Formats: sequence, C-alpha cells, structure tokens
Amino acid sequence: MDMHALRFRLVDGANSWGARHRERRASWLAQTFPDLAQMSVVDLGGRLGNWLRAPVRPKRLHLINLEPMSGPVPDWVEVDHGDACELPTHLALRRYDLVFSNSVLEHVGGHERRLRFAETVHGLADAHWIQTPYRYFPVEPHWIIPGMQFLPLPLRIVLARHWPLGHTRAADRQRATHDVLWTELVGRSELRHYFPRSAIRVEWLAGLPKSLIAVRGAVR
Repeated sequence: MDMHALRFRLVDGANSWGARHRERRASWLAQTFPDLAQMSVVDLGGRLGNWLRAPVRPKRLHLINLEPMSGPVPDWVEVDHGDACELPTHLALRRYDLVFSNSVLEHVGGHERRLRFAETVHGLADAHWIQTPYRYFPVEPHWIIPGMQFLPLPLRIVLARHWPLGHTRAADRQRATHDVLWTELVGRSELRHYFPRSAIRVEWLAGLPKSLIAVRGAVR
C-alpha cells in the first residue's frame, strides 16, 4: 500500500482511526461542559475546520493561531494571528468562558514557553481544556514512528526527512531539524506542573495512555 494512503487511512482521512478518536474527544468535551453551546471559547492554536465538524459548537469562538487562515469565517467566529505564549495586550486582557487547546502545548518551544502558555490559559478564563499527546505512548503521533521521541536527535532528524508516514516530508535537513526541535512531547508530571489546579484526564488506546487533558471548571 502507498504510505500516503496508509497515513490517510490511519490518521488524516474523514473515516480514519484518528478522525474517530477526534470525534470521541469532541463528544467528551461537550459532555464535560454541557453549556458549551452557550459559551464563549478561545481556541489557542486551533483551526476552524475542527469546530465546523464538532457535534456542539460554542456560541462565540475566537481562534488565535500563528498560522494564517483562509476562506470564509462564520459570524460566530473571530480570527486573530497571535502567539499564545506572548499575546498582545488587547488580546491578553480579554476574558472567555473556556480556553481550549488541542495538540499545541508540545509545539510551543520548550519549558519556559510552556510556562508562558499556561499563564495565558489561566489569564483568559477560569475553565480550560488543554490536550496534548502523551510522551510515553509507544508511537510518536506526528510521524507515526514507534519510540521516535526517545531517539538521539540526529536519528530523529533523519527519520523526519525520510519516514514515509510523516504528515509532511521535510524538504531538507534544516527543515527536518526545525520540525523535530519544535516537537517536544510532555508527560503527566510536566502537565501537572503547568496546570496544578486542574484534573488530568487520560485518553486510552489499547490499554495504554495515548494523550493527556488538563481540565478545569468541568461540571461534575
């Protein structure tokens, strides 16, 4: 089978295992915050498409992302370009019902910037849902390589350049190095350090913890 087709079936396709897992996570979010449809939500690092496919949409959604967004934006959505670790004042002083972030914490650039990210989360709302892949799950989720996160940096760079199941093949060694260095998975102890007043929920796969979610303000 073509490796791109295999990745599509595993992770990227609308009916892939990854898509079904994301759907379950979206349902879990709606169950955790039953008033989600009436809430104002800021999504740090998110994309509009994920919310358009969600079973429940917030009343107001503010997307803040370093990546440019194109295409039409619904009237219930606001979009801004910004760094979640260093929000400009006019964004940092705003308040929401819920801060949401999915698979972003591991890409912000090291411990100090993760602390800043957490400070941003705590400053924007009393409630949050911060998901990140679990460092000790046996398969690295971005490149779909068993144990890649534990390998020496030079080997990870080689794999990032040549492994056929990666999301986007790096064009050269410099780009591969950039991608690897900006992907730093965290474990439960780190997440609890960044969000000490939050409950840490676990997503399981085949009896193993696959990702972690720091949750605060959930309806019990």
